[in-house]
Amino acid sequence: MDVFNLKGRAALVTGAGTGIGQAIAEVLGEKGAIVGIHYRTSEEGARKALDRIRKGGGDGVLLKGDLTDENEANRVVESFVRESGRLDILVNNAGSPIARTAIEDCPLKLWREVFDTNMTSAFMVTKRAIPYLKASGKGAIVNIISLSVQTGGANGAGPYAASKGALMVFTRTLARELAPRVRTNSVCPGVIETHHHEMFSTPQRMAEYRAQTPMKRNGTPLEVAHAVLFLVSDAAGFINGAFIDVNGGRFLR
Repeated sequence: MDVFNLKGRAALVTGAGTGIGQAIAEVLGEKGAIVGIHYRTSEEGARKALDRIRKGGGDGVLLKGDLTDENEANRVVESFVRESGRLDILVNNAGSPIARTAIEDCPLKLWREVFDTNMTSAFMVTKRAIPYLKASGKGAIVNIISLSVQTGGANGAGPYAASKGALMVFTRTLARELAPRVRTNSVCPGVIETHHHEMFSTPQRMAEYRAQTPMKRNGTPLEVAHAVLFLVSDAAGFINGAFIDVNGGRFLR
């Protein structure tokens, strides 16, 4: 029996137009899930993900929406369920640091925008998804967090780290409230080679990250996607409320 087979299940992945989210959508589609590929601005990347899934024999749905708006978040969930007929897996991946700033210099507007983007959006999508996940019989949620919850957010990433810390606690809350009908876990990526770091980290900083990591390299989106696949699959049937670090051994606890 292939415990990683997701055929017959429907998976909604937020922020799936680029990087880690795109890789997650493609891996879940490769394993047979109908994938809801959510994006806000990265339509080209979302379409590429859908094309690759279909070329591999799978299928999916493109879903555009600003998840910081409650009506939009609800519409994304309902649209996917209408298209797929069900919802078994939710991956809350959408997020961004927005900008780097020290806490003492952080405007309240930016603080709220960061929390809306990384935490409140996940809350709203999850809230609307819960009834469908409970009805699934195989319900699973994975929240994508960050190494920054361990470091406190270096180089001006404090607001982002705080929002991801809230998402970590949210994971534990859901794990208690929704079990046994729905399992909730998190993946905590370290430094992953994506467009995210092209925007927020210099080449010198990326080289420093590689040197600081016991594996002597940064990670790939596919490596994060494989950890997500494990957590949503039957192989992780007794795993609930867990956090998997995908960081090459950085900041070993």
